[in-house]
Amino acid sequence: MNARAWAELLRLPALFTVPGDALAGAAAVSARPGRRTLQAIGSSLCLYEAGMALNDWADRDEDAVERPHRPIPSGRVQPAAALMAACAFTAAGLVLASRAGRPALAVAAPLAATVWAYDLKLKHTPAGPVAMAAARGLDLLLGAAATRPAPGATRRALPSAALLSAHTLALTTVSRRETTGGAALPPLAALVTTGALGFLLSRELPAGRGAAVTPSLPGIGAAAPRPSRAARPRLPLPLGSVLTAAYTAVAARPYFHATLNPSPPLTQRAVGGGIRATIPLQAALSARAGAPVTALLTAALAPLAAKFAKKVSVT
Repeated sequence: MNARAWAELLRLPALFTVPGDALAGAAAVSARPGRRTLQAIGSSLCLYEAGMALNDWADRDEDAVERPHRPIPSGRVQPAAALMAACAFTAAGLVLASRAGRPALAVAAPLAATVWAYDLKLKHTPAGPVAMAAARGLDLLLGAAATRPAPGATRRALPSAALLSAHTLALTTVSRRETTGGAALPPLAALVTTGALGFLLSRELPAGRGAAVTPSLPGIGAAAPRPSRAARPRLPLPLGSVLTAAYTAVAARPYFHATLNPSPPLTQRAVGGGIRATIPLQAALSARAGAPVTALLTAALAPLAAKFAKKVSVT
């Protein structure tokens, strides 16, 4: 077996964007990461890799025309092996989620179903980006449910999940033109989304860990009473501001370039930039929830992702 071929198939550098989902979920429910959080991270990693293997298996005919260098069309990985890997990773992810508790499994099961539905059916339909966005949001909720399995606690992570999903929705929309280019609207929409998310992240930060002050998002939660002057959000904390600026810079620049010139190479760079920006976004969400240590741990994954991305492409 060709180790490099499997590294390309599974897009190993992109794995560094996964742990931050569960960590941001734990921060959103004001809980310190523990053993259950690690199990949720393991489940997320397995389900993510299941999606990567299944993606290339489902797209093997398309890749034979557009990207013949990919592991399956080039013959370096057999289609049956990729499908078996997707099944094995899915099973392992669900087992790890069950070890983290029933609430975690209750989130991991629809997450796994969303991954398979996206790769096998929804990817090339208008529902594709929405399904991918839902998967990222569920991944964050998996960390919340595992870390704090109390009834109703996961609802507190919905605003953070919504912000992460919005980023993923914009990124996935751009990625649909990754090999063909030619459309300026998707990267422009992603650029606007990045600015809006950066504004929301920087405008409201909690006064303390676990504060319930969050931006108003459509369809998320019920209307909250107007906070008193003492309870209103403070100015952004320095760490949150730095992480938010990092997220905006990493994502916005390649989106801007792809908007000006939506060629395949620049569109691919925009997709890569959006993937890399996921880590500072996760870190900013943790900082915004009042978990600076978790935010720093998440941010530390960024240089590792950049280092490995020089050897294996994340797209």
